[in-house]
Amino acid sequence: MIEAHRILVVEDDPSVAGSIEQWLGLCGFTVETARSAAEALHRIDGFGPDAVLTDVRMPGESGLELQRRLAAERPGLPVVLLTGHGDVPMAVAALQAGAFDFMTKPYEPDHLAAVLRNAASQHRLRRRVGELETRLDDALAGTLVGDAPAMRRLRRLVAELAALPVDVVVRGETGTGKEVAARALHEFGPRRDRPFVAINCAAIPAEMIEGELFGHEAGAFTGARAARIGKFEHADGGTVLLDEVESMPPSVQAKLLRVLQERVVERLGSNRLIPVNIRVVAAAKADLRERVAAGAFREDLFFRLAGVEIEIPPLRDRGDDILLLFGRFAGVAADRLGLDRRSPSPAEVAALLGHGWPGNVRELKAAAERFAMGLSGAGAGDILNPAADMGGGLAERVAAYERALILAALRETGGSVAAALEILGLPRRTLNEKMARLGIDRSEIDPPG
Repeated sequence: MIEAHRILVVEDDPSVAGSIEQWLGLCGFTVETARSAAEALHRIDGFGPDAVLTDVRMPGESGLELQRRLAAERPGLPVVLLTGHGDVPMAVAALQAGAFDFMTKPYEPDHLAAVLRNAASQHRLRRRVGELETRLDDALAGTLVGDAPAMRRLRRLVAELAALPVDVVVRGETGTGKEVAARALHEFGPRRDRPFVAINCAAIPAEMIEGELFGHEAGAFTGARAARIGKFEHADGGTVLLDEVESMPPSVQAKLLRVLQERVVERLGSNRLIPVNIRVVAAAKADLRERVAAGAFREDLFFRLAGVEIEIPPLRDRGDDILLLFGRFAGVAADRLGLDRRSPSPAEVAALLGHGWPGNVRELKAAAERFAMGLSGAGAGDILNPAADMGGGLAERVAAYERALILAALRETGGSVAAALEILGLPRRTLNEKMARLGIDRSEIDPPG
């Protein structure tokens, strides 16, 4: 059963307040009344109205002042003003300041009920959408893990795009989680109950990729003894991920363009067009615009694929997300293997924060799993091996620790020295001296992407 809309009526005249309350009650509203703006503000928390109807002229704070207070303290709560004819210019100004509507006295009862029902319905809808967006963001936080600003922006973008019928290009370095983002677009959208089909375009031999994507009929080529549906047909109703799409041969790019334009596939050896309802997410390590400029990727295909472009941030630009992800991966591995969880030492934390992570999240996960098994630090190339990055002596290790923490702070703040000073708790002169002594330069703060 749908709960009745809740209206708070603010009116200092008891007879007017009573008649409004009685009429709105007959119209199916739940109504409470207040005799002043101060009383309304006192009662609003306990009542939780969907809309407020207030007289303009009242002793103490006016209805206009109440509307301004509510706009600041409870943005989104609709306020309808009840005015005398002489107050109309004032009410128009209130509309410009955010009031939902105004009505003149004497009011027309049916019109009053209709305006309040509209206001209350819109408020409930906005509140419901906000609740759904919050739940979606919470769910996405378990998939696209991280507190860095770039990751929060990524989650917001994925949440917005998941329900939209647009193809998407996801770009990022090796190991950043492009497939994770593609799966999130699928799992949090209306296609979640249909197939998610991932195709690595670089892993399929050029002579086989057409048959894999589009399928074939029996006898289409030597060895094709039976008909076989392709990946696009199999994904009907769902999502296709074209991973490393920049590796797709030019002949297949032309056929893919037709699929995107007409949403049909034609099996090898067949003249029959088969409709497919798919969303395509194309993942690329390379910048497809540069590939287009170099003549290695079709421009028309790029524009068809890139309804929207998503950039996955490299791990080195995500600050403390490195430690968050390391702890998560190490904990999961320890639980899976029945081992005790343990935390990295200060020297290991410094090594984690100071490493450039060319393999991004994939490299970090491997390091965390080695750490969970007690295997980290054993090899000369292991980033958690103190001898690998820090040298053997105390002075060298302290210097390496300082260097790693300063680099991590500068990367987290996008190279802002002022912001890094606050994180590190150092005066500017001290930080400048340490950067010079430790040999920290701009190329390490902003590694080439």
